[in-house]
Amino acid sequence: MQNSTIHIGAAVSAALLFAAAPAYAQGVKIGVLNDQSGVYADYGGKWSVEAAKMAIEDFGGSVLGGKIELVSADHQNKPDLGSSIARQWYDTDGVDMITELTTSSVALAVHELSKTKGKIDIVVGAATSRITGDSCHAHGFHWAYDTRALAVGTGGALTKAGGDSWFFLTADYAFGYQLEEDTSKIVTASGGKVLGAVKHPLNATDFASFLLQAQSSKAKVVGLANAGNDTINSIKQAAEFGITAGGQKLAGLLTTLAEVHGLGLQAGQGLVVTEGYYWDNDDRSREFGERFMKRTGRMPNMIQAGTYSATLSYLKAVKAANSKDADAVARKLKELPVDDFFGQGGKVLANGRMVHDMYLFEVKKPSESKRPFDYYKKLATIPGEQAFFKLEDSGCKL
Repeated sequence: MQNSTIHIGAAVSAALLFAAAPAYAQGVKIGVLNDQSGVYADYGGKWSVEAAKMAIEDFGGSVLGGKIELVSADHQNKPDLGSSIARQWYDTDGVDMITELTTSSVALAVHELSKTKGKIDIVVGAATSRITGDSCHAHGFHWAYDTRALAVGTGGALTKAGGDSWFFLTADYAFGYQLEEDTSKIVTASGGKVLGAVKHPLNATDFASFLLQAQSSKAKVVGLANAGNDTINSIKQAAEFGITAGGQKLAGLLTTLAEVHGLGLQAGQGLVVTEGYYWDNDDRSREFGERFMKRTGRMPNMIQAGTYSATLSYLKAVKAANSKDADAVARKLKELPVDDFFGQGGKVLANGRMVHDMYLFEVKKPSESKRPFDYYKKLATIPGEQAFFKLEDSGCKL
């Protein structure tokens, strides 16, 4: 009887100890879901996965007493495939947060699934402002940029500089539609007019018929509402048709350092672009850029830098909440300031939009570049409050 009593007492003590430490050795699991083999492979791709790894390492590799795990997958720009991967990650593989999510159609699909599952998603690579607009949810976040910020930056600057008539080459899916719509509003609000638009399929190879329509419109600015290899190919083929030589200006509405690198300075010089990060912006930006360069052989663009920032901010929120419960972590993400090399002085609104300064750059001439990836000269800083929708104007019903 005495032995039995000792055994029961030990079992009860062990149970009480376990119950007193619910967060012990939990850790978290993060998923990077993006295009790793298609039109946006350099825009985000495996380089974003590397940026997330760096954030986890810099954080220390563990949280809530357990290891931080990272998984990644290629959604091939297919919303059904992206949703299927995300569902398995949430339901079977124990993923707590999904980030990056390049391609707006995929991001919107996973964003809706996250809402249903009560999970956190932090969109970095997708552009549509609907993420924190009419599709917002309590656990959803949008980090690096959006179509509104691009429109205010490139669209507003070029219109005010005299580019007061526009024609759009638009990628034929959610991202392209939203970027064209948001830029058109900024152009007309700035005193310009839109003369027309033409839609092209994702990952197009022949832009001849689209460019000829842009050329015949006589618009002063041809707005490229596309990204990745579509932007590179349309700019290269525009040169072949003599569009810029004929006096029309190309506006790469979503052009990052990765696309400029793919173009080369000879073809890219003079382009005006809007990004949320540039490696040579200041000392903090350079420090991260140089570390990234040593690991990958290339400088990061705003998508890769933004993925680092989003991952690190999520981990800080988990630590502050002392929990990986989605409600608790989401609250901390919205309470904590974002003060890293990417989102210096950043803040997260109630709809999940991370507000930070954006930058207007012009691509250098080859003669102006002093080293690899020395591609930009800064024209202006766009305060975050101007770049992004105010909460009451976003369309979010939260």
